[in-house]
Amino acid sequence: MANSAQARKRARQAVKQNAHNSSLRSELRTAVKKVLKAIEGGDKAAAQAVYQSSISTVDSIADKKIIHKNKAARHKSRLSAAIKAMA
Repeated sequence: MANSAQARKRARQAVKQNAHNSSLRSELRTAVKKVLKAIEGGDKAAAQAVYQSSISTVDSIADKKIIHKNKAARHKSRLSAAIKAMA
């Protein structure tokens, strides 16, 4: 347990920040899943539209350093390749 006032405050802040970051990570996963679901649906135009809206979410979360920028780029690249591979 934290012994000093400073350590207690940092512990409180860590809990709050962890909850916020977890929420953003969840938002990222949801955005990726939406694109994957659209791809499975088979409609390339719809998948492309969902992809475009998801990209801004992925980029904003990477900008906030919740995930690394390379991980964001990897997600975008794989989703884009999956859409391009659609018949």
